[in-house]
Amino acid sequence: MHIHIVPNRGSTPTILLRESYREGKKVKKRTLANLSHLPMAQVALIRAVLSGADLQVAGSGFVVTRSQAHGHVDAVAAMMQRLGLPTLISGKPCRERDIVFALIASRILAPHTKLATTRWWHSTTVVDIFGVADVDEQDCYAAMDWLLARQDRIQKKLAARHLTEGGLVLYDLSSSYFEGHTCPLAKRGYSRDGKHGTLQVEYGLMTDGRGCPVAISVHEGNVADPTTLMPEIQRLKTDFGIEQFVMVGDRGMISQKAIDAIREQDGIDWITALRGVSIRALVEDKTLQPDLFDERNLLDLSHPDYPGERLVACRNPELRKLRGHKREDLLVATEESLRKIQIRVEAGRLTGRDHIGLKVGQIVNRYKMAKHFTLDIQDTAFSFARKTEAITAEAALDGLYIIRTSVVDERMDAATCVRHYKSLAQVERAFRSLKTMDLKIRPIHHRLADRVKAHIFLCMLAYYVEWHMRAAWRELMFTDEDQKAKETRDPVAPAQRSRAAKRKASRHQQDDGTPVHSFQTLLADLATIVCNTCRTSAEDDAPTFTVTTQPTPLQQRAMELIATFPV
Repeated sequence: MHIHIVPNRGSTPTILLRESYREGKKVKKRTLANLSHLPMAQVALIRAVLSGADLQVAGSGFVVTRSQAHGHVDAVAAMMQRLGLPTLISGKPCRERDIVFALIASRILAPHTKLATTRWWHSTTVVDIFGVADVDEQDCYAAMDWLLARQDRIQKKLAARHLTEGGLVLYDLSSSYFEGHTCPLAKRGYSRDGKHGTLQVEYGLMTDGRGCPVAISVHEGNVADPTTLMPEIQRLKTDFGIEQFVMVGDRGMISQKAIDAIREQDGIDWITALRGVSIRALVEDKTLQPDLFDERNLLDLSHPDYPGERLVACRNPELRKLRGHKREDLLVATEESLRKIQIRVEAGRLTGRDHIGLKVGQIVNRYKMAKHFTLDIQDTAFSFARKTEAITAEAALDGLYIIRTSVVDERMDAATCVRHYKSLAQVERAFRSLKTMDLKIRPIHHRLADRVKAHIFLCMLAYYVEWHMRAAWRELMFTDEDQKAKETRDPVAPAQRSRAAKRKASRHQQDDGTPVHSFQTLLADLATIVCNTCRTSAEDDAPTFTVTTQPTPLQQRAMELIATFPV
């Protein structure tokens, strides 16, 4: 028997099941069935059976012996190659470099301890892409030591790639708490993690004007912010070869003492902000008057206390309202709690100045409103009242901030100065990613100072890759794609997202109906691309082959954006 397909002009062909037979010396054919109503796929199966093929139920002809998440690893590896990370870290291939690549990828995808990381690798294609199947945690530590020895060289390459003569340099300091007590870097200091009384380590991050990381330095946990600034400036000049630049730092970083030291250096300008005490002094001596902001929200000032500098005063009306409402809420909450204490004192249930003072202190410290109340504490009496004049004076400064800079007006106008100072938010975003959202630099478990430095440097390299992945995937995420608008919009008014970004945020979908993702959910979607190792039968010695999940259009687009991302 055989399948005979008879073509028909202008219509579908006729499909016949026919049989050949012999009459004497003649070979004849007869039709057994008309199969024209069957799909071509079924016809093909019948033809295969008639030809003697051994057909089996789908899925029973091979065994899946292993499944490894692949898509998200492939995306990170592709971005590493796109950024030239192999030549950046070490031009010569070696085992340590492969382990460092695997550690960077795992920091982005699944940050764990080094022991847990080596276990996680085997559930993904990290072991195959980076060749780390036989690596344990001790090998990871050795690779970290190898990486730390190359930190200066790597950061010089990053600076040459991203920093320009006369350009912006952003710098800020953060801290992370410690697990353990033996590391010499671990000290008690001001905790930005809210872990008061715990040991911590501090680290300063340097980026270009866009927030792309360039270098990181590690310090003991009790180091003051300004003391870390001048070494970074010296590194920019001597190690990175940048003779002229504008250093941008917050008011806690670029202090008056730091400014005096910077002035002794040629070619260095700065942008920072005044503290509240200094702003209040300008208001009190009438240099800065509230009615100056009636028709504008930004103005240039000069003052003899700041010779050779420009002061750019800004008032954000929305921020002013927000702070006013917040202060009033705290004042009301404080009064309600103090009134409860007052009732207890009047009823005789709470007596003694020490006991009353202890309870009152707990309240005013909780709401941080002690400066706005007059407290009269006696052994058997307690009264309080608002300091109306102090509250009014503080309210006059609501929404008001002043940018302080040495950059001349011909080089940078007032609005641009404000924009550049606000670009420090990019460094804050980097710290959030490093510490909480993605890379989870904390808590730090290493006990050797060099291992702590290597761990933090490794996290910075991971953020370097993530930063570029986020930039490449803007159109797929909730991120605003209109980045050029930042250069022209009002720097003082609250930032407004573009129409397209608002549409993505409200619909949670693209115009074509595909979902809008966050960075983490996009990685999770890519992780559904799986590499399956299969063999042709249940026999252990049967040959194996791999089958990878076919990517969706969204997943294909994500990989295309990485492949075409300009670097």
